[in-house]
Amino acid sequence: MVLYQPINGYCYNSDTHFLYNFIYENLKKYKNIKGELLDIGSGSGILGLLLAREYTNLNLNQCEIQEVFQFFSTKNAQTNKLESTLYKGSFEKVEFNKKFDICVSNPPFYHSDVIKSENENLRIARYNDSLPLEQFIKKVSSVLTSEGKFFFCYDVKQINEILILLNKYKFNLEALQFVHPKLSKDATLILVYAKKNSKSLTKIFNPLIVFENNNDFTQEVQNIYEKSSTYSIKVNIE
Repeated sequence: MVLYQPINGYCYNSDTHFLYNFIYENLKKYKNIKGELLDIGSGSGILGLLLAREYTNLNLNQCEIQEVFQFFSTKNAQTNKLESTLYKGSFEKVEFNKKFDICVSNPPFYHSDVIKSENENLRIARYNDSLPLEQFIKKVSSVLTSEGKFFFCYDVKQINEILILLNKYKFNLEALQFVHPKLSKDATLILVYAKKNSKSLTKIFNPLIVFENNNDFTQEVQNIYEKSSTYSIKVNIE
């Protein structure tokens, strides 16, 4: 999959590859994946496009606030011959004309108290004051179908708030996976699968370890990159 990205702006990273793999592993138990898919904060479009490539009966929808990424989401869908409906604007404020069966997102999750980038493009893409966690989960709950699925990644340090808010907005926590830079390091990222109107017990996946002690990628991470099979091209559109 060829993906154009801005030369001086936010670029997709390993988090999205890990989330894609987590979604794939969780959807294995369902026989027929179909319906409406919404990628929230689509950026270059990578997450939704990977899923649309994998599940051909899903109709891809993308929501993006930044004009530069509205361009890239559209261009990358066209480049990879995948159809998509793009909603332009803030996810909180967009009025969608349909409900979605699956919502996915690699949202801005760095806490707003940390030092921010002076680059507005990076700031919007990274920090959660541009899409606060509660507003994010609340809106997802309102746009999902009655048994809709919700996949996202987030800063693991905010797990307490994540669990409280999922419960508040009537989600059942289906699965979690913790991502560690190395086996000896604390987790930095959490991958979350939540579902409406479910009473399943939560599955905790084995932790995903990114690097070996020699700083090479672990075999599991190499396999994820191989499955994603993406190629990035940096361009300047100014």
